[in-house]
Amino acid sequence: MLAASAAQLRAIAGLPSAVVANILEARAERIPSLLADAARAGQSLLVPPDDAFPSALRSIPGPPVLLWARGDLRLLPAPAVAIVGSRDHSRYGEEIARDLAIAAARAGVTVVSGMARGLDAVAHHGALDVGGATIGVLGCGVDVIYPRQNADLFARMYANGLLVSEHPPGERPDSPGAFPRRNRLISGLASVVVVVEAAEGSGTMLTVTSALEQGREVLVVPGPVNSPTSRGTNRLLREGATPLTEPRDLLSLFGAAVPTAAARAPGPPPCTLSPTEARVFEALTGAGRHVDELALAVGIPVGELLATLLGLEIGGLAQSLPGGQYRRAARA
Repeated sequence: MLAASAAQLRAIAGLPSAVVANILEARAERIPSLLADAARAGQSLLVPPDDAFPSALRSIPGPPVLLWARGDLRLLPAPAVAIVGSRDHSRYGEEIARDLAIAAARAGVTVVSGMARGLDAVAHHGALDVGGATIGVLGCGVDVIYPRQNADLFARMYANGLLVSEHPPGERPDSPGAFPRRNRLISGLASVVVVVEAAEGSGTMLTVTSALEQGREVLVVPGPVNSPTSRGTNRLLREGATPLTEPRDLLSLFGAAVPTAAARAPGPPPCTLSPTEARVFEALTGAGRHVDELALAVGIPVGELLATLLGLEIGGLAQSLPGGQYRRAARA
């Protein structure tokens, strides 16, 4: 779409006056070229009357009056989970976020996150690594690579994912409140929000607040009690949040089961596992062992063990049992 004035913007079919005001306020001096530049860069402007505008965002508190998008718009109506967490994460958090993103992507669930460094990037990469769908929500223009260390992720998203933002092309992430407002869109696009790691007072906790206001299901990954990046998540659990301890906790909400080894691409054979994964795999038996027993046998903290077991389970090499027991998967 092209526009040279407020009158021409209002002449666009279905463009509400609030959208016009938003565009005019954002880039008044650039209106003649703004939409033309976006179109040349493969970007789209979505407004609520459009069929492509995500219906999930129409009814949230403070809904967006427009969205700029770059990528595959077909991802917007699909079932989605938001996976969010700390920028300064632990290895435990990284393994959990990646494994959950992979499990969701393999089950056909779109992974939504905020394109920040840390666990946001881990979740997006995890989904892309298995050919899954992922949506990144930005606090800047969809053509602005921020942070710069995520340049490779932006390239992958431009090719195979979808980026959306309320901010016009070229907008830097400098406007006050940009990221808190972005967070409400992350939760708004998903029916379930998973919190992997979050410090007290972090942006992730703001996403949780938005999710609860929007009536979204919130699942929280328990973390080590001595980890600063798990203080927020563990507080949520103390306050009654639903814990997430295995992939089926998440996938059951979408009517999906954890794929079995026979029904999906085989997991990596033991010879390709990391040293820690190999030790845990060797310690598993066909009858099952308790987590505490495994931790002593392998010599790693329970938190790291649970993350490793989750990865083995997603890879089809381990199976969780009631009562904190794990065993080798039947086909492993």
